[in-house]
Amino acid sequence: MHPAAIVLVVAAALAHAGWNLCAKRVPHGGTAFVWLYGSVSAAVCVPLVLVTVLVLDQTPSPVWALAMGVSGLLHLVYFVLLQRGYAVGDLSVVYPLARGSGPLLAVLAAVLLFGERPGVLALAGAGIVVAGILVIGGLGSGAAARSAGALYGLATGTLIAGYTLWDAHAVTALAVPPQVLLAGSALCEFALLSPVAVARRGEVAGLWRAHWRLVLAIAVLSPLAYLLVLFALRLAPVSMVAPARELSIVFGSLAAWRLLGEPHPGRRLAGAVVVLAGVAAIAV
Repeated sequence: MHPAAIVLVVAAALAHAGWNLCAKRVPHGGTAFVWLYGSVSAAVCVPLVLVTVLVLDQTPSPVWALAMGVSGLLHLVYFVLLQRGYAVGDLSVVYPLARGSGPLLAVLAAVLLFGERPGVLALAGAGIVVAGILVIGGLGSGAAARSAGALYGLATGTLIAGYTLWDAHAVTALAVPPQVLLAGSALCEFALLSPVAVARRGEVAGLWRAHWRLVLAIAVLSPLAYLLVLFALRLAPVSMVAPARELSIVFGSLAAWRLLGEPHPGRRLAGAVVVLAGVAAIAV
């Protein structure tokens, strides 16, 4: 993998783990909380589009609207499912399952649909990453595997695979600038959830008063994490970027132990070592 892509992916992993930790701290926020941080994200991201179009002399294309609309819908469902998962399950179960199943599906689809042909070492690394994530998530435990949190984690992973593949197609084949795709997706999410926010404006106001710091943190870290990934996708194929970004599982799982007091630190650390080995294989 390109060295710059590795740096981008590691930075994205740190930002991604950070905003998921914040989201877990408001487990019962639901769609109202998603709208809150999504609306602030849109306000942060829109200036990026203006800079791209006006300063960098980019010419908007009708295909941009399609790319942003599909991306926004996929991300919206992803955010809602993830927040619901955090309401019923532990961060250390939902997060690894979501992030682990997503890249596995993305790599398979990239090979089948996009004709990507990653090397043997890269494919082995992808498999090792997924195996490490499953160790962290504790899938050997029947209770975890059957839990509602696990089901939401797997459903969220499917959405991760979907938006990763579509967004990779958008920034490469459709030539949509990453910052434009990110901002347009955020605006789409804002528009789709606004009727819900209006109907539940009292709940929205209460969430803002109680959790405005977390809202601001997610609003900055979430788009930052994905913008870094979009730029990485311009330097490396999705079959390498998708698994490598799951380094965030290491950071997120350790944070769940140290900051949230969730159990089984030994298993998390063992899984973290496996994930790091997989990321190293992909990087080579």
